[in-house]
Amino acid sequence: MWSSSQASTTRGVVEMGRVEAGPSHFPKRPAARNPVRINLSRTQAVKPCSSGDRWGISVKCNLGWFSQPPDLRHHFRVHSSASEAVLTSQSDLRKLFVGNEKIGVLLLNLGGPETLDDVQPFLFNLFADPDIIRLPRLFRFLQKPLAKFISVVRAPKSKEGYASIGGGSPLRQITDAQAEALREALCEKDVPAKVYVGMRYWHPFTEEAIEQIKRDGITKLVVLPLYPQFSISTSGSSLRLLESIFREDEYLVNMQHTVIPSWYQREGYIKAMATLIENELTKFSEPQKVMIFFSAHGVPLAYVEEAGDPYKAEMEECIDLIMEELEKRGITNPCTLAYQSRVGPVEWLKPYTDETIIELGQKGVKSLLAVPISFVSEHIETLEEIDVEYKELALESGIKNWGRVPALGCEPTFISDLADAVIESLPYVGAMAVSNLEARQSLVPLGSVEELLAAYDSKRDELPPPVIVWQWGWTKSAETWNGRAAMLAVLVLLVLEVTTGEGFLHQWGILPLHH
Repeated sequence: MWSSSQASTTRGVVEMGRVEAGPSHFPKRPAARNPVRINLSRTQAVKPCSSGDRWGISVKCNLGWFSQPPDLRHHFRVHSSASEAVLTSQSDLRKLFVGNEKIGVLLLNLGGPETLDDVQPFLFNLFADPDIIRLPRLFRFLQKPLAKFISVVRAPKSKEGYASIGGGSPLRQITDAQAEALREALCEKDVPAKVYVGMRYWHPFTEEAIEQIKRDGITKLVVLPLYPQFSISTSGSSLRLLESIFREDEYLVNMQHTVIPSWYQREGYIKAMATLIENELTKFSEPQKVMIFFSAHGVPLAYVEEAGDPYKAEMEECIDLIMEELEKRGITNPCTLAYQSRVGPVEWLKPYTDETIIELGQKGVKSLLAVPISFVSEHIETLEEIDVEYKELALESGIKNWGRVPALGCEPTFISDLADAVIESLPYVGAMAVSNLEARQSLVPLGSVEELLAAYDSKRDELPPPVIVWQWGWTKSAETWNGRAAMLAVLVLLVLEVTTGEGFLHQWGILPLHH
């Protein structure tokens, strides 16, 4: 995403060997799509993105300018005015970029309550995030009171869900296991590193992980969100928090660091997902007749259409790559994609998972294999929403045979590929730090993600309303405006409760009585 004048600046300074485009080095699939796949949403071809342009990084260092991350699997040659250095092996590169440095990897994830007592404070942290509930500027002082109200109201039902899966979320235990597996994989690849876990809404919080990173004296840090596809509501929220932390700490400002914003195209991830799907298909009596049902976590439609969130495009390309890998293995089952976990009155990405399951049953589909495509760990959305709610809905809709692909967890191919991603990012960690320190630019690598955050977050522009004009009747517009009216009424009641100390919330014991 650079101008021609910027591109011309790079020529003649660094000469690199032929490399594959993009951070994943995964070959692009042909444009034609398999005709047997079923897409219940609006027909729309997915154009393979040019990863070299999309995620290309242009950073300034003492060797000149890199126009994109170097590919460690190929030889490359760096020229300077005084000398010529030829690096001929991965081990040489690792020695050069690791040396006596203290390498750290920070895994970012959502977090989840570990006990039933944690549910309400976890929900408060979630809804207090302005990326989850965006209030008009005039009402932003009510962000935390509103989060308190919603978390108290929703806690009883949420506790029921967590109770049904064992009394809490297993996300932390799984993420800790992934961190240890990644550390071991890096060690086996001759890159000793410490791996940290930073959760957005529950312990260990990102702030806690950063403090430990400082105590350990880490000098090179690779930030790795555990979200395969980038979204402003997941990876973006975590990275914005990191930006605010880095901006206020001189040690962190000077620490060399970079971010791997998304990795859904990586070969190891694609192969690992294809293997899990292939294994689950064998459990059906007639595997070739099974519909592969990708269910992804949804985001508000306005994030994609107005704020420029790349999530939908990345998700569709990710599924294309997985299906291409399955086709190589002789698996040509039909597939479809839907989005789950929507909340609130606004319109979310469609088609919705529950509506799609009902429609598949009406179309005569008898065997369904659910694939939680946006999740790499088991948690409430997989163990309760998919395994319980959607399974029950599928059976009620006429689907006779139900299966579900497990989340990746510590699958060896997946973990090894994450280790490769970290290693591949090390050559330009130092260069990114120099660029950030000089220009005080975003923590996110320069390119389309940085531009997305700059437009959506740095300016803090308001998300546009999902419906522009009023439409009378039982319509989406009316539903949206009714939701807004209800939210305004809740805000007014909440203000009265807080300011007067009296009202039905105090009478019911939800808020403490004032004496």
